[in-house]
Amino acid sequence: MRTSFFKGMVIILLLTTFCNVLGEGDLGQKVLEGRKPNKPTRHIVKSIQSEDGDIIDCIDIYKQPAFDHPALKNHIIQMTPSYVPTMETSPTSEQSSLVITSQLWQKSGKCPKGTIPVRRTKNREDQETPSPFKQLNLQINHSKAILITEGYNYAGVKGDIKVWNPHVESDDEYSTSRVSLRSGPYYNFECVEAGWAVNPSVYGDRQTRLFVYWTADAANMTGCFDLTCPGFVQTSNEIALGAAIYPISVFGGLPYQITLFIYKDPTTNNLWVQYGERSNIGYWPEKLFGRLSSGAESAEWGGDVYSSKIGKSPHTKTAMGNGHFPDYISGNSGFVKRMRILDISLNLKFPEWVTSYADEYYCYRTTYVGDYIEDPEFYFGGPGRNPRCP
Repeated sequence: MRTSFFKGMVIILLLTTFCNVLGEGDLGQKVLEGRKPNKPTRHIVKSIQSEDGDIIDCIDIYKQPAFDHPALKNHIIQMTPSYVPTMETSPTSEQSSLVITSQLWQKSGKCPKGTIPVRRTKNREDQETPSPFKQLNLQINHSKAILITEGYNYAGVKGDIKVWNPHVESDDEYSTSRVSLRSGPYYNFECVEAGWAVNPSVYGDRQTRLFVYWTADAANMTGCFDLTCPGFVQTSNEIALGAAIYPISVFGGLPYQITLFIYKDPTTNNLWVQYGERSNIGYWPEKLFGRLSSGAESAEWGGDVYSSKIGKSPHTKTAMGNGHFPDYISGNSGFVKRMRILDISLNLKFPEWVTSYADEYYCYRTTYVGDYIEDPEFYFGGPGRNPRCP
């Protein structure tokens, strides 16, 4: 494996921003801006009360929020991908299968076929405030620690992400770990991502939850999380976007993780999201995008912390990963393993060129391990505020 250390810092700064860096800011505000929340009573076939307090509504698959999008009025649901790339079996993958996670609500019931599980959200209209993120220089409120590959045409990105429940200091801050595909210039990029998040402003608590996100214009006018706006077409009756992940890794314990795979269908150009090795959650239709429907210009793995205290003193105490700096010896930090890209020939492989990058080295860091091991690994995270990050 070769690692590129020669890419210009300006290019890195422009290309390594995650989907929500420009225009999104406060995630809860961005979801609401210019949109009405989905009505919780919409076409409900069945409701499931989860032991963590969530209510999961089983909604008619043909009545889901996606079809409120003007471009999807006559959309025909693609129930399954035309082709699903598979990864070779190895000792690493066999070990990973021992520590997979599920969703807590699944212990309380199932949604019948022909429906999709939708986490019921509270009406936040009375919480709506104007978004301050209407300018281009928005990176100041984000701190990222990521691994990136760029320069080719990417049809997919995949990785095993260790699941933690990091400390989030304030309700308007968040911490995420995810995989991402992106195309276009920094001021008008298209992007999709999937991962886990602790985000009180979106989910109303500090549980670790599964999410997907998309935007077609740097989050200026389009994009949202999960099913909170029209766009993502869900096909699975087993996985609920925004639902709590269970169990969660604890320091010194088993490395519970989720496997996420975003990939382009070679026939329809729809962008599918796979959870685990077999569960296809759904897809973003080709019509939502321009450049991205033809392939991504970069693929990314890693973490992101949002706070208005980024780059300031006192710095936020919101953690990335589990709040510890990268630990590749014991694995007691944030990590992504079995990282793969899908190339245009539909081969799942580790990228030839990668670069690791951290916005604030003394607050959150990265460690890339690529030599003398079967599969390269990427470790990231940090506590935020500490003596060297005051």
